[in-house]
Amino acid sequence: MVYHNLKALIKGIRSCKTVADERALIQQESAAIRASFRDEDSYARHNNIAKLLYIHMLGSPAHFGQIECLKLVASPRFADKRLGYLGIMLLLDEKQEVLTLVTNSLKNDMAHSNMYAVGLALCTFANIASEEMSRDLANEIEKLLGSSNTYIRKKAALCALRVIKKVPDLTDHFVSKAKNLLTDRNHGVLLSSITLITEMCQIDPSVLNEFRNAVPILVRTLKSLVTTGYSPEHDVSGIADPFLQVKILRLLRLLGKGDEHASDTMNDILAQVATNTDSTKNVGNSILYETVLTVLEIEADTGLRVMAINILGKFLSNRDNNIRYVALNTLNKVVSMDTNAVQRHRNIILDCLRDADISIRRRALELSYALINEQNVRVLVRELSAFLEIADDEFKIGMTTQICLAAERFAPSKRWHIDTVLRVLKLAGNFIREEVLSAFIRLVAHTPELQAYTASRLYRALRDDISQESLTLAATWIIGEYSEIIIEGGLVDDDVAKQVTDKELVDLLLSILDSPYANYLTRQYVLSAITKMAARPTTSTTQQERISEVLTQYTTSPELELQQRAVEFASLFNLGELREGVLERMPPPELKATVMGVVSENKPVGSTESRNLLGDEPVTSVNGSSTSPTPNDQQLIAEIFGTSGGSSTPSTSASPQPTSQRTTIDDILGLFGPSNGTTTSTPAVPSISPSLVSTPSLFDSPASPPPQVPVPHPQPAASHLTSYTAYDRNELKITLTPQTSPTRPGVVLILARFQVTGGNAVTGLTFQAAVPKSQQLQMQPMSSPHVNPGSTETQQMRVISPPGANVRLRLRISYTLTGRAVQDQIDFSGFPPGLTGGS
Repeated sequence: MVYHNLKALIKGIRSCKTVADERALIQQESAAIRASFRDEDSYARHNNIAKLLYIHMLGSPAHFGQIECLKLVASPRFADKRLGYLGIMLLLDEKQEVLTLVTNSLKNDMAHSNMYAVGLALCTFANIASEEMSRDLANEIEKLLGSSNTYIRKKAALCALRVIKKVPDLTDHFVSKAKNLLTDRNHGVLLSSITLITEMCQIDPSVLNEFRNAVPILVRTLKSLVTTGYSPEHDVSGIADPFLQVKILRLLRLLGKGDEHASDTMNDILAQVATNTDSTKNVGNSILYETVLTVLEIEADTGLRVMAINILGKFLSNRDNNIRYVALNTLNKVVSMDTNAVQRHRNIILDCLRDADISIRRRALELSYALINEQNVRVLVRELSAFLEIADDEFKIGMTTQICLAAERFAPSKRWHIDTVLRVLKLAGNFIREEVLSAFIRLVAHTPELQAYTASRLYRALRDDISQESLTLAATWIIGEYSEIIIEGGLVDDDVAKQVTDKELVDLLLSILDSPYANYLTRQYVLSAITKMAARPTTSTTQQERISEVLTQYTTSPELELQQRAVEFASLFNLGELREGVLERMPPPELKATVMGVVSENKPVGSTESRNLLGDEPVTSVNGSSTSPTPNDQQLIAEIFGTSGGSSTPSTSASPQPTSQRTTIDDILGLFGPSNGTTTSTPAVPSISPSLVSTPSLFDSPASPPPQVPVPHPQPAASHLTSYTAYDRNELKITLTPQTSPTRPGVVLILARFQVTGGNAVTGLTFQAAVPKSQQLQMQPMSSPHVNPGSTETQQMRVISPPGANVRLRLRISYTLTGRAVQDQIDFSGFPPGLTGGS
C-alpha cells in the first residue's frame, strides 16, 4: 500500500502491531518513494521528502533523498525551499561530498529578496557548513552582517560564528562589522554579536585590544538592562534579559583580564549588578555568579573582590545544593587570591562538612585545608578531626594526610604536633600513608624531650585498641626503641607516673602476634621491637629468655621474611657485646626538606597533578616555597651525582677526614671490612624514584646529625659555571646556573638565584616550574620567599632528561612588589644544546 501524504504514513505506521510489521511497511514505502523520484513529479516530490524525513527520524535509511532535497531548494516556492533546507540539514553533514552542490543554492538564496528565504539559507549554513563552504561564502556572510533587517543580522552573526570556528584565519573579516553590531538596539542581534565577539577573542587574542575600546558600550548596555523596568518581551522572573546580561559579563571578563584601564571602566557597573540583582531567584543567582567570576578574573579593586567573595559566602547558605557546590568550587579557586576574605565564611564552610551530599562534603574539605594557617590551626584541625570520626572511608586517606601536613606546617608546639598525629592514628590508623607514619617516627626521634611522653601515650593507646594498623606500627616501633624510658620513668602523662614492668611491655607486644588484626608487616615490626628490648639493660633475664623462645618459634615460619628475621635475630643473642652494638638505639634519621603542596585524596604528598605547561600531558608541578632547612650546594651536588666523602670531582681533591675515637659503630662496620678507626667513605645516597618529587618527611624539624654518624666532607662546586637570565622584570632578576656530570648523562642540576635590581623588597615570592612529560623535575625549597635589596636567595632544581634532549622549562613566578601582586609565566629554553650529554 502506498501512502499519498505524511499524515497517512504516520497513521499506517502507528497501526502496525509488531516491529517487524513496521519495518516491512517502511521498506515498502521507501521503495515506492524511490520509484516516485524517477518520475520527476514536483508535487509528489514535496510529499515524498516529507515522508522520507519522518522515516529518517525513525532511524531508517533515507540518504537516497539527498539530491531530491537539492531540487526542492531550487524551487521558487517557499514551502519547497523550507522543506528542502530542512532535509539538507537532516540528511547531510559537513563530510558529505554532495555538500559542494549546496553552496551555489545557499549563495543564491542569501541574495534573495525574501528575508525568510535568506533566513533559511543562513540557518542551513550555520548547521552544516564545512571549511570549504565557509571560505566560499564568508564574503556573503560579511555583507549580511550589515543588513538593515535585524532578523538577517542576527542569523548572519551566528553564521559568522560558524565560519571563525571552521576557519580561524577569517576572524579579521568580521571584526569591524561585529563591533558595529554592539550598538544595535535589538536584543537578539546583541546576543548573537556578543557571542560572536566572545568566540573571536578566545580564538584570536590579538583582537582583544580592538574590542577593549568597546568596553564603554558594553557597560552602557549592561547598565540599561540592570536599571530598566519590567520588559514583557525579555523578562525572566522579574529580571530583564538575563541571557544577554550573562553574555555581556563573560565578554567583560575576557576584555578586563590583564588590562587595568578596561577593568576600571567596568568596576562601577559590576558593583551595581552585584548589589541590585535579586538573589532570591535562580535567574538572579546565575547573574551574580557570572559577576563574581568576572570580578575575580579582571584587575578589580580590593573592595570589589571582597564583595564577590561575600556573594559566594551567601551562596553557601542557600538551600539549593547546586548553588552551594558552585560556591565551594569557586572559593577553592580564589582562596589563594584573598584568604582573609574567605576566612570570614569559615564557619559556614565547616557546616558544609556535615552536608548529606558527598560532593559538597568533598569540596568543603578541600576548601578547609586551604584555610588553615598559624592563627586558626587549632580550631580547624579540631573540626577536621571531629569530622574524621564520622567521615566516609574514601575521605580518610586524604584527611589524615592533610591534617598531618597542616600540623607539620603550622604546629604551635611539638607537643601539640605529636598529640594531633596521635589522635589521627587512633581515629583512622588504617588509613595512614606510609610517608605520614615515617614522618611521625622521625619527629619523635628528633624530639628527645617528648620521647617518654609519646611512648607512654602510644602504650596506653595500643593497650586500648590494636585494630588500627598504623597506630600498632608506630607504637611497636617506638616502644621497642625506647622501652628503657618507659620502664625506668613509668608512664608519663598529666596524671601521676605509673610504673610499667618489662613483662607488661613484652606481653603487650606479643599480644599483637596473636591478634586477628596482625598481618605480615606488623609481625615484622614486633619481632624487631622485642629483639631490641632484649638488648636493653632494663629487660630482665626472664623476659630475654622468653623473647628468645618466641624468635626460635618463628625460625620455622612459612613466611620467608619473618623466618629470615627470626633466624638473624636469634643469632644475635650469641654475639654478646656485639649484639648490644647492633641493637642499640637508632640515631635520629637524617633531616630532609619538605616540599609543601595541596594534597587531595588520590595524590601523593608534596606534589600536585596538573596540566602540562608545555603541552596537554600531565606533569608534576612543584611549588618550591618552604620553611624547612635547605642543604648547601656542595651537599646537593654530592647527593645528585653519587659522590662520597672519599671521592672528588676532577677539578678538586678530597680532604682528609678527621680521626675519631673507636666506637661500637666501628665494631659494627668491622663486620663488613677492616676498620682503622677513621672514616674514609660513606654509603651512597639512595636513589630517588624519578616519578616523584624528592620530598622527604612531612614532620622534619631543624636538628643536627648525631655526633657518632660520620658526615661526608662537602665537595666544592665546579668552577666556570655559566648563568643564564631567565627573568628580568619589575625589579626582580632570576638567573639559572646549570651543572652536569659526565658520569650521569641526562641529569642536570640547576641553581636558581633571585636578586632585586631596584630599591624595593620582593615578598611572598613563589617559583614554580614544569617540564615536558619526557623529563622529570625535582625541586628543593627556596631559601627564603622574601628577597631584599642587595641579597640573593637561591633554590635548587634537578632535571632528569633523556640524554641528548634539550632542557625546556615553563616558569611561573608570583610575588608582591610595593603592595602590588605580580604573576608572570615564561618559557625558558636558553640552555645550550647537548647539556644532557648523549650523542
